[in-house]
Amino acid sequence: MDDVTELESLPVEQLIEMIREKTGAGVNLSFPGKVLVRQIGRRVRPRNQRTVKALSAGDERGRSRNLVIEGDNLQALASLYRERGQIDMILTDPPYNTGGDFRYNDKWDKDPNDPDMGEFVGSDDPAKHTKWMKFMYPRLQMMRAMLKPSGVLAICIDSRELFHLGQMLDELFGEENRLAIINWQKTAAPRSDKGGVTTTTEYVLVYAKSIARAKTASMERTDSDNRRYGNPDNDSRGLWREGNLTARTWAESGDFAIQSPFTGEMHYPAGEGAWRHPKRNIREWLEEWGSEYREKDIADGKVKALVLKDGFDAGTAERANKRLEEPEWPFIWFGRDGQGRPRTKTYLEKLKKGKVPVTYWADQELDLPVELGSTSWDFEESGRSSDGSSELTAIVGKGHGFTTVKPLKLMMKLIQLWVPDRGTVLDPFAGSGTTGHAVLALNSTSGSDRRFILVEQGRPERGDSYARELTADRLARAISGDWANGDGRALGGGFTFKKLEKKVDAKTLLLMERDEMIDTVIASHSSTGSRRMAVLIPLVDEDEEPYTYLVAKNASNEGIYLVWSGAGSNTDLTEEVYEAITEEADAAGLADVYHVYSRRNLIVTDDVIWYQIPDRILSDFGLDVRTESFTEEG
Repeated sequence: MDDVTELESLPVEQLIEMIREKTGAGVNLSFPGKVLVRQIGRRVRPRNQRTVKALSAGDERGRSRNLVIEGDNLQALASLYRERGQIDMILTDPPYNTGGDFRYNDKWDKDPNDPDMGEFVGSDDPAKHTKWMKFMYPRLQMMRAMLKPSGVLAICIDSRELFHLGQMLDELFGEENRLAIINWQKTAAPRSDKGGVTTTTEYVLVYAKSIARAKTASMERTDSDNRRYGNPDNDSRGLWREGNLTARTWAESGDFAIQSPFTGEMHYPAGEGAWRHPKRNIREWLEEWGSEYREKDIADGKVKALVLKDGFDAGTAERANKRLEEPEWPFIWFGRDGQGRPRTKTYLEKLKKGKVPVTYWADQELDLPVELGSTSWDFEESGRSSDGSSELTAIVGKGHGFTTVKPLKLMMKLIQLWVPDRGTVLDPFAGSGTTGHAVLALNSTSGSDRRFILVEQGRPERGDSYARELTADRLARAISGDWANGDGRALGGGFTFKKLEKKVDAKTLLLMERDEMIDTVIASHSSTGSRRMAVLIPLVDEDEEPYTYLVAKNASNEGIYLVWSGAGSNTDLTEEVYEAITEEADAAGLADVYHVYSRRNLIVTDDVIWYQIPDRILSDFGLDVRTESFTEEG
């Protein structure tokens, strides 16, 4: 059981939520330490982000839009206040808890800022599932906060933690916001797993922040998508294929028998479903086969059946077969010989230009869809794990050490479905950088203008920084076309590489460039007190001239202003600067209350709330500026 004394530190809203959770209906996830874990996100200190120009790559515009951050992803999410509520999609591939693929430090339960990276959690650790959930829960909380109201989270997983992850996401996002459980074929060659069961698939759980606002795009249709369409009856409406008359959901009014005009047989909806069209419409379509129908109670325990008005006889079958020889069969038909179940027509011309992602498992032998409650993609659509590893080897060369890499095709498809052409993708577990590569590839091939933010730490204690030696290297090669195998094609674009600083002190702050200080000010302003709930919205549009001082606004429509152009520049709030700030506020339609960050304040006015750099920032980051700076070094 959680330490009850810790409840005193929880906000009232969270206590109310917990009471409802414990006393309300439905299924709730419980694990040791959950009360403390739910607070961790509020306790993570934001960090300074230092630009590393030598590891950045590409053109200037790409560098201004895309970002690779080296550091802990929980601290990175806490530091990305400029992007909070601005992300269209979080697409990520976290540790699967396979044994030795993530670390856990028990001190994080109370202090997520503890510098010890903790020990690797082994596959034989009896608490491995609890530790994995304690590791993931605060990160999932912060991921949700990063999304736009229309945003979507797509997170990869395998069977080891599938159920625990699904329960956490149901709780954090709401079961009603679950968009899909995608089952993708990671290998085309079955192998024998534990218990003799072959595992060839992995999963992507997709959740909307609000299902009412999320949009799923259509995929571009190909010739292979259309190969099952034909026109055996010379229908004037063009190509069509067989459709399913049975709906997946049951309704009493749609559960009744239909009598075939060819055989006299009674047909019922398949499985536990019901007919998907109203009875009056079905009756009209059936009568197009040459015989009248009526409703009749046939004592089958269901609503009245649709039966032949004059009963079935040779004349009925003759009329139906004669109609079968004519062009343009009715919308409901019974197979090419009339001997099958009732089915419908689906016309190609009525489909959208793109194909809607469907819910089926493709049976390659029968080439027929078998409907399930999740979306399944075979490897031809999504790629295989081996494809991902081969792609990485081709780009950066052998010896990268990654054997399980998500295929580029899988990530591109997910991005196409849920990220608008000018949207933003965030990957907090970036690994080798497949998500960023997918964005660059889509921008190059489709003319889209998506941007990415990647976070990766690697294993710095081994001198093995994935972010530097693999993620940044792969992206730079993708941009330039300089692949290790010599077969690369330049995709263009760019990214800025930033490192989360372990040290936060006055000297570090005062050496910052303006862009770095903007991130720090927004994180500082949003991290404490009544300002914590402020909705901070970046105000610089890339197509317009940037403001000189205005960097964001809060929930009260008050501007946040920064007087800082870098070390050695004017960093003081003067009368001239004040006049410029008021003009920018008027231009942006903001209130006449000005939150100003500067080194010194040289004027006196009631409408300015002043924050001194660096003292106020250090204080907001939880440091006592009178005694010591916060540092993890040494």
